[in-house]
Amino acid sequence: MTLIEVLIAVTLVSLLSVGMLFAIRAGLSAMDASNRRLSANRRAATAQSILEQQVAGFLPVKARCGGTQVSEGGRLLPFFEGGPAVMRFVTTYSIEGGARGMPQIVELFVIPGESGQGVRLVVNETPYTGPVGAGFLCLPPAPDAEIGMSFVRFAPPMPGPRSFVLADKLAHCRFEYLESLRPSTEKWLPLWGRVDIWPSAVRIEMAPLEQDPVRLPPMTFTGRIRPNRGVYETY
Repeated sequence: MTLIEVLIAVTLVSLLSVGMLFAIRAGLSAMDASNRRLSANRRAATAQSILEQQVAGFLPVKARCGGTQVSEGGRLLPFFEGGPAVMRFVTTYSIEGGARGMPQIVELFVIPGESGQGVRLVVNETPYTGPVGAGFLCLPPAPDAEIGMSFVRFAPPMPGPRSFVLADKLAHCRFEYLESLRPSTEKWLPLWGRVDIWPSAVRIEMAPLEQDPVRLPPMTFTGRIRPNRGVYETY
């Protein structure tokens, strides 16, 4: 073999190695992108499933609002908060234990997104220990100066280390509540202030911040509430 033939052979092997390297990198990049899309789609589907299970497990419980850790005083009121950006109720379903765990106080609320881009839907879970324990989170009704109605007052929810992000990078996220006294008078309300009935359904409107045709977008969720007891029924 001559030196020129050896150089040609080494050059060809080098070119083949470089080509194989670029092909492997392209394959790994495509696989990583597919995994990210699959993870995002799975997360969106999981968020819908969690919301369905939480609303389906709604418990019509009451809380002694206005009580303290040293006194059981306060007024016994239905435990439900329904605002345009926060919803709080008790459910049999928990993210950690599924339907097998103890009842949980669920706080669904909207916070600004990362770097101030869009908003995200976050959920907190706290074990429900009874009317007295839940009463630490609420106060008796007080009139609202803007709309002139009385509402049960709750402390604003705060994100923490155990908070779970259900949906991220949203253009908007709003809560609505169905008031259904009769089929002919059903209407959706952005704020729930009634303490004599439970809402018949809840709706969470979500829209993605950026449209991506290959990803499953966050979808508006609507869930029926089917309480088996009235607000002030003793049990």
